[in-house]
Amino acid sequence: MTEPFQTKTSAEGPSLFYLTSWMDEQDGLTAGFTGRHGGVSGHPWTSLNLGLHVGDEPARVVQNRRLVAESLKWPFDAWTCAEQVHGCRVRQVTSADRGSGRENRAGAIADCDALMTNETGVLLTSFYADCVPIYYVDPVCRVIALAHAGWKGTVLEIARMTVESMKDAYGSEPKDIFAAIGPSIGQCCYEVDQPVIERVEPLVQRLSTELEVSPAEMMLENGEGKARLNLKEINRQIMIKAGILPTHIELTERCTGCRTDLFFSHRMEDGKTGRMVSWIGMKER
Repeated sequence: MTEPFQTKTSAEGPSLFYLTSWMDEQDGLTAGFTGRHGGVSGHPWTSLNLGLHVGDEPARVVQNRRLVAESLKWPFDAWTCAEQVHGCRVRQVTSADRGSGRENRAGAIADCDALMTNETGVLLTSFYADCVPIYYVDPVCRVIALAHAGWKGTVLEIARMTVESMKDAYGSEPKDIFAAIGPSIGQCCYEVDQPVIERVEPLVQRLSTELEVSPAEMMLENGEGKARLNLKEINRQIMIKAGILPTHIELTERCTGCRTDLFFSHRMEDGKTGRMVSWIGMKER
């Protein structure tokens, strides 16, 4: 399987991983994920930290965001983001929301972990340091969305909630939606303890029964009160259950835990690290 997120890093610019198959097929669409290099932040956020909530100097974070927007050839005024809370609320974004949160947290869309829009000229963004970035595009209704899924959002099925919200707000049919799962911590690096297992296990068992998939592909228990979670696969199965065709789902092999040379990892760096961004936007054809 070809890795869907292809890197394009210049000697001077920010490290960017483009969702090239979507961009090649759909005029005016940009989508991808940032790496950790090519910014101006100092230690321990070195160097392309895009999160305002991790203790970095706000001016440097805003400068990093401007660098990314400039590299994407998008105006910084289009950068639109939410204050994420590890929930499952999906927010419809209109042109009036354009630019929310780009320079400060107070201006971000409140209490929201998924954004969707059918507006052109709006660059949706979301922040990560191990959680799962999920991308959606409906080329029929011209709708895009981003969802942020840590283990809590996964249990709340934000991946399904986003599909249902696209259908309710814009008339999107699940069979027409394409989805992608971006760089995030893999089962190789994500060990959890009993309290998390107890929250995740009912979902894993239900998906396993309904979709005839092995539970071990989603959660591998070691018999000693620990388990390794595959959040990417759990979210993939949630989207399939929501009606997205398996052939319409791109799945990265990139693990933020394994590749701290490329990405920030909250778990591998003991919480003292920066944040990457997922982005998606449409321009007029």
